[in-house]
Amino acid sequence: MTTVHAPRQSLSRPSRSRLGRSLVGGFFLVMGGVHLGLVAAGPEIYRHFADHALFPFVRTGWQDIVMATPSAYGLLLMAGEITAGTLLLVGGRAARVGWAAVIAFHVLLMVFGWWVWAWSLPALVLLTWLAARDLSTLEEPS
Repeated sequence: MTTVHAPRQSLSRPSRSRLGRSLVGGFFLVMGGVHLGLVAAGPEIYRHFADHALFPFVRTGWQDIVMATPSAYGLLLMAGEITAGTLLLVGGRAARVGWAAVIAFHVLLMVFGWWVWAWSLPALVLLTWLAARDLSTLEEPS
């Protein structure tokens, strides 16, 4: 009795780029859920987030605007993260917007202080690399 084995398939470049897009998209969906949990548990947790922001207008704006209605802004953050994650998971042209959103999110996050840079800089290196690989595999519009 002989056994026929299917050839072992390695991940091709397009499927690896989709994997990166799926992981980042899923991460942003999960983080949207985290922010929903934070709002539900107590939105005052956001109070000190901007205490070490790089610019005074960010610190005062955070306290005067965001902390005036932290639940609303926490839910807006959640909606933005879920939207960016969903765009990445949908793929195609939507992924282009999704990649721009997650990269812009991390760039803007950096104004909240040098402490955020420890996360944002490595994340930006990874995100731009994943985005470049993924976008190079997407079909160009005709």
